[in-house]
Formats: sequence, C-alpha cells, structure tokens
Amino acid sequence: MIRYDALDALPVRSALPALGDALEGHGTAVLVAPPGTGKTTLVPLVLAGLLDSGAPARKVVVAEPRRIAARAAARRMAWLLGEQVGASVGYTVRGERVVGRHTRVEVVTTGVLLQRLQRDQELTGVDAVVLDECHERHLDADTTAAFLWDVRQTLRPELRLVAASATTDAQGWARLLGDAPVVEAQGVSHPVEVVWAPPPRPVRPPHGMRVDPAQLAHVASVVRRALSERAGDVLCFLPGVGEIARVAGQLGGPGDVEVLQVHGRAPAAVQDAVLAGGERRRVVLATSVAESSLTVPGVRVVVDSGLAREPRVDHARGLSALATVRASQAAGRQRAGRAGREAPGAVYRCWAEAEDARLARFPSPEIKVADLTAFALQVACWGDPDASGLALLDPPPGGAMAAAREVLTAVGAVDAAGRATARGARLARLGLHPRLGRALLDTSGAGAEAVALLSEEPPREYGDDLAAAVRTARRGGDAYAGRWRSEVRRLRSAAAEFAGPGAGNDGLVAALAFPERVARADSGSYLMASGTRAELSDGSPLRGSPWIAVAVADRPVGKGHARVQLAAVIDEDTARSAAASLYSERQEVHWADGDVVARRVERLGAIELAVRPLRDADPVLVRKALLEGLRQDGLRLLRWTPDADVLRQRLAFLRHHLGDPWPDVGEDALHARVDEWLEPELSRARRRADLARIDAGQALRRLLPWASGEATRLDELAPERIAVPSGSRVRIDYGTPEQPVLAVKLQEMFGLQESPRVAGVPLLVHLLSPAGRPAAVTADLASFWKDGYLGVRAELRGRYPKHPWPEDPAGAEPTRYTNARLRR
Repeated sequence: MIRYDALDALPVRSALPALGDALEGHGTAVLVAPPGTGKTTLVPLVLAGLLDSGAPARKVVVAEPRRIAARAAARRMAWLLGEQVGASVGYTVRGERVVGRHTRVEVVTTGVLLQRLQRDQELTGVDAVVLDECHERHLDADTTAAFLWDVRQTLRPELRLVAASATTDAQGWARLLGDAPVVEAQGVSHPVEVVWAPPPRPVRPPHGMRVDPAQLAHVASVVRRALSERAGDVLCFLPGVGEIARVAGQLGGPGDVEVLQVHGRAPAAVQDAVLAGGERRRVVLATSVAESSLTVPGVRVVVDSGLAREPRVDHARGLSALATVRASQAAGRQRAGRAGREAPGAVYRCWAEAEDARLARFPSPEIKVADLTAFALQVACWGDPDASGLALLDPPPGGAMAAAREVLTAVGAVDAAGRATARGARLARLGLHPRLGRALLDTSGAGAEAVALLSEEPPREYGDDLAAAVRTARRGGDAYAGRWRSEVRRLRSAAAEFAGPGAGNDGLVAALAFPERVARADSGSYLMASGTRAELSDGSPLRGSPWIAVAVADRPVGKGHARVQLAAVIDEDTARSAAASLYSERQEVHWADGDVVARRVERLGAIELAVRPLRDADPVLVRKALLEGLRQDGLRLLRWTPDADVLRQRLAFLRHHLGDPWPDVGEDALHARVDEWLEPELSRARRRADLARIDAGQALRRLLPWASGEATRLDELAPERIAVPSGSRVRIDYGTPEQPVLAVKLQEMFGLQESPRVAGVPLLVHLLSPAGRPAAVTADLASFWKDGYLGVRAELRGRYPKHPWPEDPAGAEPTRYTNARLRR
C-alpha cells in the first residue's frame, strides 16, 4: 500500500507542477532541492507514473554517484510504495542487480549507466533519466551527462533529462542541457547552530593520504563534547576508512552509545542499520557517502572534521591515488544540513571560523584532477576521442588526456588517431579501469581474483603482498571478502567469451596492469620502469625479492620516491613480457664523469637489464655527447692558449661597443653557433682528450666577419698593444669589455694630453710607479695631470728619487729610464 502520508510530507511536492511543465515544454530541467525534500525518492516515482493511476507509465532510470546511495534510494522508494525492492522499483550496482519484470524505476550508479550507454546508445525502453547529486562532479557523472545530451540531440529527442542536486551550479547545468529551465524546491528548513571547535594546538595539514593523528584525536574529543552537550544521534564526517577506524577506537564504545562506521566498504547490514535508525543513541562515523542522498534518521548533531578525499595524479612518477584535502564550503553546507533534516540541530566544525572563508567554494571537479585513462577510453568508444564535441562543464586538461592516450595506446585500446579499437571496445564494457581490463583480457580471466582485489583497495590489514592478500580474501569472512568473491564471479563471466586457456598469476596481473611499475631491486630500494624509486615497509614479506610489480603506491611526505602499498613478486621473464612495450636495446652515448661514455644497453624503461661497452659508437651520438660535455663542463675543455683568451676578450669588447658584425663570444652564443666555429675539429673528436687538442683561438677566428671585410680591421679597432709616448708598445687588457685597461709606468705617459682610445673608447689607464705598482687610475689623463699628479708626485718622488718627477708632466718628455740614463 502506498504510504501517501509520507509522500505528502515531502516538500519537493510543491515543485512537481513546474518540473512537469519544464519537461513537457523543454524535455530537460535542472532541479535544485535542499536535502530531505524528497528529490531522490518522490520525483522518480512521479515521473514513472507510479503514484497516479491515470498518469502514463514510463521507465525512469535514476543515476546515483555511489552504490550505497543507489541501494538506499531504491529501498526508500519501494517502502513508500509499500513494496519490496525489485518490484516497481529496483537497483543495479556493479556486481548486484535487483530488478523485476515490472520494474519502472531503476536506480543505478553512474558507472553502470555509462556502461549501459556504451552498449545501447539509444537507452531503449527508457523514457527519463534523473542525474542525482550532480553537484559532486564525479567524472562518471559528468561523462554520463555529456553522453545523454548527445543521445537526446542526435537519437532520442523525446528522452527526458533531469539534473538534480541540493547545491549546484544550476545555471551551468542549465546551459549544458540546452538552456533548460531551473526548478527550485523549498525545503522545510530547520535551524542548524554552528559551533566552531578548532584544535587547541596547531596540527599538521593533510598530505597525500596522511592525516595528523592529533587532528583525529581532536575530532574524537569533539564527538565526546557533542554527546555531552546535545541530544540526538551524532553524525561525524571523516575523510576515509582508516580515519573512521582510528576515531572509533578512540571513542572506545561508550556503554550507552552505539558507534557505527559507514563507508563504501561497510557491510550491507551495517548500512541498513544506519539508515533504519535504532533505539540506542548512536554515533555514526561516515565518509562523504553520507553527505547526500542518504537521510540518517535521528541525527541532530554533525561533527565535521573538515577533510575530504579527492583523486590526484602524479604524472611525473606515474602514480595516482586519493589525496586528503580540505573540504569545500559546499560540502560543509551539505554536511551541516544533515543535522537539520528532521528537527533543529547543531554542527561542530573542527576548524576556526576565520579559516572558513578561505576554503574552496566547491569540490574540485574530478575531470580536472583525476586519472583520465578510463574517461579517454569512454569518449574514444563514443566516437569523440578528444571530447571536443561533448557537453562538459569543464574540458579535460590536455596534459592529462595526452597521458591517458599513451596508456590506451600501450594496451591496444586506441589506434594512432585515438579511435577505439575492437579491443578497446571490449575493455570499455568490462566496468574496470582499462589497465585492469587489459590484465583480465590478457590472462583470459585467469587473473580475475587479483583484478577484483585491485579494483577495490583491500583493507590495510591484508598487507602489501598481493598474492597473500588474495589468499586472505579467499578465506575471509568479512564484508570486503564477500564483495570480492562476487566481483570475481562477475569478472570471470565477463571474460568467458574470450577463447583460449587462462594463464596467469597475481604477479603477472599486476605487471600487465601497471607495466611501468615493474621494479627491480637496486641499492636497497626498487627502481621502477617509470624511473621512480619505490620502498617497501620494514616488515614487508616482499623484501629480498629481485623483482616485484607494484600495483598500489603513494608518495610519503617530503619524499621523492614512492612507498609500496601493494605489490607482487615476479621474475625477469614476467617483467619483460608484461612490459614489452617499454623494452629497448640501443646505443647510449653521453657525457658522464668528465668524458664520453659509450654503451650498448638493454632497458626495460629506466631499468638497465644488460650493459656492454661500445667501441664503434655512432658519430652523431658521440658528437651530441661532446656537445653535452661542453655545456656541462664549459668551453675550457678546449685548448685555450693565452693568445686565444686575448682574442676572445678583444671580440667581446668589439661586440659590446660596436655590435654587429662582430660576433657574440659568450658561452651561450658560442654553444648556439658551434657548427660555425668548431667544425671540422669537433666531428673528428671522440673523447675529452680530443677536445683538449682543439686550438680554441684558431677556431674562434672562423667567426670573424670575413664576408664583409671587417675582419681585417680587428687589429685597428682592438689592437693587442698600443704605442705610448715613450715609444713602448704596451699590451691592452680587454678582460673588462666595458672599458679595457692600459697598465703603464707613469713616466712613459708624460706629454700625452688625452687618454688613449681604441674603437673610440677611452682606455682606463693604470699609472704605475717605477716599481710597477699602481699609483693612480684615470680615464681622463688631462684631468689627472692637472689635479691628481701633484699628490702622486709628492708621495713617490722621495721614494724613487732617481726617476724624473717634473712639475709639468703634460709638457715633459716621456721616458722609460731613470735620470742617470737620461743625462747620458
């Protein structure tokens, strides 16, 4: 019997006429309804015509982001109809399908709907689709929405689409669905008091999967505080399963309070118990699965840790994992709303009020931060490899798509143009990440156990040895083991159509799925084919294995290497077979330890399998290595005579003051023009010793402007030596190109009225004492004779009485000699 009293109490009922008009007139709509209004339960029943005997019967599919939400929504709708699940309302999640011949509303996960669209683009028999909780911006949901809009535009204009959420970018979704009308439902708003409860002392921010234990201890203390200060059940939001277990342990299970743990891996019985309510007061520790879609009865208090998990990809190290982040403001509102669904409540936020405004407004869309390999395969199978023709709120990042296509090409899922191959189409239908699908297909289903375990991260207590973890799952009686066995059956059935005997083991599966993570023991750690180093935990049973295949890894705080979470022992033959696309045998000639190193190397990615010295290396590679050496160790590897150094300085001076056509002889410029000045000597060189025999000065002369004739003016514009009044020819120091230096004895410059110049630039004259020590520095000789000379004369003539010190140096005879020589 239909429970009309419960249905009539749902606030979304007031929005149903507007929603109906929008769908009749436009075919699409965006429904914005606060938590608890009934958008997930009442709307599908109305669209299907199950509450009005005169309404047309329709088949409605409701897409939920999580399995727990899909099951709960189906059970709630069946209860409202007074039926069992599987009658008018059913559900389908991965590995579980409860529907009947007369099912009119089917609740599915977005992943299941995505697979269904790939098999049947027209969604035959479906009249309407409701995309629930679209604000969460899961990648599967965004992809499904884009495909559905494409179907409606090209194949099924009569297909009705509703994007529903409590908090969302309504206008963005409306534009995406062809300027769809936005229908808003007003909820019964119960006030929720906000209590700010920051930690008493600073805690370390989350990094990777790590959460400061002090933060979790604080969350547990806030839960105890909420129990003492407020009535009703407490719903506490934490980022993951591990944190839930830790806080549960710290709460210690008070005698009059029941502590329940709700997450995607929780047993169905626990999930049902949470959603059904209870007689004892409860503390429900939950991940973000409880943010939306689920109403937890009895909750009057929410404790929000302020943390969430989002996917992240480290393309440089080939690692992808979940990362702990600060929850967004939108998530905070959703979580707080759980306290006010049934009555006034309170939310205890475990951070300072001042921090709240600095939080992100919305969660990061998965398409911007996640591994896009599965997405790239889906769009390739859909016929739009770069997703440019799809209606997406955010386009996929180019770098992430390029990395995804590399993976898909390596496993044979797409061709050179990015189009899906027949193998790619099979992979897309498996409901697995393409990497795991590749492992399942290439073992003809024999690797189903390991694939099932890798498709859903096992509990930490299963350890880091993949083979041992599979054995634990086989004999396990926990909820994870039950789901694992169900998934194994599904995968074996999915792979059964592929002919050939199955051959494979757990290590082969990991290696096939993650070929770039096959790793060999090296200097106390493991070097993966990707080039990233990985370390095992101290007590790992995998220690000492020459080869492993790393299936799950993360990066510790402040470390450049990876930390192995799950791996399997393999041998070299397995590594070579699974990672065959990474195998190479080639000459490697490079500059190392100050000379050319030439080797023939067999590699598996970054792993050196075999190395042999190479005597007759490719001259092109040798030349490249020599250039590498010149860049690393500098042009001083060549033979630089004093004359060569002077020539380079003279050219630098002319370049600085006259510019073209005089060449730039700086390090970078000379490297850029190496073909012009260092050939053919460089082509004949084979090692460092050959470089040391190249006359750099002779080579540099090739850069002189011979074609224009200016080269002949080198000695005129920048002479090595210059005649001074005494008749001496004194060397010019061009070490400072801005103003070269002429160091000359003071008496040799008597009678010169102006400072000497080269290329129009006055020389900086260092006037020396008779002993050759600096006495004065000037670029204006006339000024020095007038103002500075008298002081120098007074200081030095007593020390050097044998040398001339005339009162009028500008009119005196220059000399290189003493007074005695002059008199003779």
